[in-house]
Amino acid sequence: MWILNTLLIFGAFCFMEGVAWFTHKYIMHGFLWSWHKSHHEPRHGTFEMNDLFAVVFGGISAALIIYGSFEMDYRFYLGIGVALYGVAYFLVHDVFVHQRVKLFKKTNYNYFKAMRFAHKVHHKTTSKYGAEAFGFLFVPMRYLKKYIKN
Repeated sequence: MWILNTLLIFGAFCFMEGVAWFTHKYIMHGFLWSWHKSHHEPRHGTFEMNDLFAVVFGGISAALIIYGSFEMDYRFYLGIGVALYGVAYFLVHDVFVHQRVKLFKKTNYNYFKAMRFAHKVHHKTTSKYGAEAFGFLFVPMRYLKKYIKN
């Protein structure tokens, strides 16, 4: 049973990358731009409206964990996968890329350099339209090529 539970956690984590990409492209740069635009503007203070997305996804994760814990069913393990993705998102996006917490300032790993570069490309635009690079953990090859030595 532990293998199935581990697969549910891993599957939910991986699935969240697709959810994050879709949400970022079509919702954050769509009808909820009013929340997300704060992330494309200079920071004023510790929090921004965009942080409400973390509250939404955290609520979904918490609900899955809580309701799944009554029977210790699949919902619990899916919620753990979503929560782990949230932790990865915070560490990579907020800490590593945006330096909201001053850790991990430098890296020698090409993949992480490409991740930062792709995010900088995304932030070139300060409007709802014209952005690219909507992913989070998966970095498309066109951004990796800059750092891969032939």
